[in-house]
Amino acid sequence: MTGAPHIPVLLKEVIAALAPRDEALFVDGTFGAGGYSRALLDAAGCRVFAVDRDPAAVARGKELAKGYDGRLVVLAGRFGEMDILLGAQGVTAVDGVALDLGVSSMQIDDPERGFSFQKDGPLDMRMESQGMSAADMVNALPEAELADILWRYGEERHSRRLARAIVADRKQQPFTTTKQLADLVRRVVPRSKDGIDPATRTFQALRIAVNDELGEVNRGLAAAERLLAPGGRLAVVSFHSLEDRVVKEFLKERSGGGARPSRHLPAADGTTAASFRLVTRKPVPPGTDEVAANPRARSARLRIAERTPAPAWTIDGGRA
Repeated sequence: MTGAPHIPVLLKEVIAALAPRDEALFVDGTFGAGGYSRALLDAAGCRVFAVDRDPAAVARGKELAKGYDGRLVVLAGRFGEMDILLGAQGVTAVDGVALDLGVSSMQIDDPERGFSFQKDGPLDMRMESQGMSAADMVNALPEAELADILWRYGEERHSRRLARAIVADRKQQPFTTTKQLADLVRRVVPRSKDGIDPATRTFQALRIAVNDELGEVNRGLAAAERLLAPGGRLAVVSFHSLEDRVVKEFLKERSGGGARPSRHLPAADGTTAASFRLVTRKPVPPGTDEVAANPRARSARLRIAERTPAPAWTIDGGRA
């Protein structure tokens, strides 16, 4: 990523959507460098519970918290479990939730994390630094499963050819570095006319698979639904179409615009009561000035919704 790596995207729009006020409680579900948390805390005498699965981000957050006199609480974990994490702190309802989806610039910029094909480093990509790495996946998964990951999460048109080449190469030498994989992709996948590096889609696909990012988005949206008080706001920034589609469909359904399957908790009139009201019908893009100052913002989209008094949706009588 070029530009200033610590600039939170669509910051003004997110803070305006959440409307911080004294004594209110907020969740920054993807703390990262703390941009949203800091802006909320500086705007009003509110409290923020910051969540991050990355140990490095948690360490940064705990340093930042020292300057906010107990108003910033940093929790290690996934935003898909934010209601559980806050419940352990005695908090069962909040006034706003901010989510900035995907990988952070700091993770991309650190070669040792293995997220970037632009700098050589270990082929890792784990946000939590534990579990199966990208190297484990490309060295162990069957060809068909690799092709499926590349197609589903990277929308790579050459997924089968690429998976075949990965399997052939790993027989000679296991993949251990980002450069090793990126070089193979560039050898197999033709460069597109738009100038985007051929390795872009492959690295995105593996990163999403390694960290179960789309599953986490679904869990995070449902956790926010359970945690938000009536009138509370949800602000979600996404950076690619796969994430944005998950957010769009969730909010469309929860606001009454989708199908109403019978397994969901019925309202008194036999329909499913909408748990959210859409504040923005269409996603909010960054302005031209923000894109010029921070190229990372170019693909960002913000969706905003407000919690209604209706119960959180359940599936088969269980948790959403």
